[in-house]
Amino acid sequence: MNIHEYQAKELFAEYGVATPKGFPAKIPAEFDVALANFPEGVVVVKSQIHAGGRGKGTFTNGYQGGVKVAKTKADARAAAEAMLGNTLVTKQTGPAGRKVQTVYFDTASAIKKEYYLAILLDRATAQPVIVASTEGGMSIEEVAANTPEKIVKVRVDPALGLQDYQKRQLAFALGFKGDLLKQFGKLIAGLYNLFWEKDCSMVEINPLATTNDDHLIALDAKVGFDDNALFRHPEIVALRDLNEEDPKEVEASKFGLNYIALDGSIACLVNGAGLAMSTMDIIKHFGGNPANFLDVGGGASKEAVSAAFKIILSDKNVKGILVNIFGGIMDCDVIAQGIVAAVRETGLQLPLVVRLEGNNAANGKKTLDAAAADLPSLVSGDSMADAAQKIVKLAA
Repeated sequence: MNIHEYQAKELFAEYGVATPKGFPAKIPAEFDVALANFPEGVVVVKSQIHAGGRGKGTFTNGYQGGVKVAKTKADARAAAEAMLGNTLVTKQTGPAGRKVQTVYFDTASAIKKEYYLAILLDRATAQPVIVASTEGGMSIEEVAANTPEKIVKVRVDPALGLQDYQKRQLAFALGFKGDLLKQFGKLIAGLYNLFWEKDCSMVEINPLATTNDDHLIALDAKVGFDDNALFRHPEIVALRDLNEEDPKEVEASKFGLNYIALDGSIACLVNGAGLAMSTMDIIKHFGGNPANFLDVGGGASKEAVSAAFKIILSDKNVKGILVNIFGGIMDCDVIAQGIVAAVRETGLQLPLVVRLEGNNAANGKKTLDAAAADLPSLVSGDSMADAAQKIVKLAA
């Protein structure tokens, strides 16, 4: 789960991470209320979407840039009017873009130098890793690609937590001395505590900046959370913006389904993440493109399978469906009943290939065969390869 910059900065403030003072606005009537908190002069106006690259983005109405430095309050209001309610396209949003439903008025800072700082989970070592660079700003991706030596990584043993020597190691790598070294020590400690205590998957500041009066502040804030730990943090769940998520993924979460939309034409319904990945691979191998990742889990009910079908069919790009089930804990006949019910309820016209193996697969296949007489779209697959080849051919 991700949150907006203005929400992330509120969390930063709780953990003692210095940020400029800012105020969000969700409707035009709130523009003047927010701007009343600033003296006359420069104000930064920022589009709030769950994607990076806003500064270099373009709105579908032709307006350039999702982050603007306005010289006056009037200019700031005009920028906000051009952003709010319009769609911003960046490298991370894809061509569809994201509709801006909140703008954030931020205090302008006199920047001396920009840095990059993030805390992520290193899956190879199962430890948090702090990533820092002296080259922050909008082109950090280019730094990673072209000059990786400018990026410093420090892994933190979760049993020990962030140590003082690691704070100094990072501070020296970024060139901080004197009072800036002390400020950085406080900032990175607060950032790590936030990451650990709130079960974050990522905390990023880009840019982290030093100002002309030698203060260290987080000019931007990006925070993501581990969905599996959200039950421990109702205060974080309250920050969720469903408008920023794919409606199909939101609907899937209501039934405990793991769904991720992709841009192909062959939908997948599979139990188990590993099998789901293998299913997408074999579809690609035979010349098709998966339309989604959909893991119904090990104990999916008939109702969940039916819901999964409806979610799949809401994707207009889908030309065929492949169901690939290996019954370990799951009863293949329950899945078969759910498939038949969903096909009948939705009046499915798209080709559907089903491969069942494992627990009670024989009865599951009987259920499918019995229904196939009046459901011509339903086809059985004898193996993963057979099922994949059939659905690629039928969907084409």
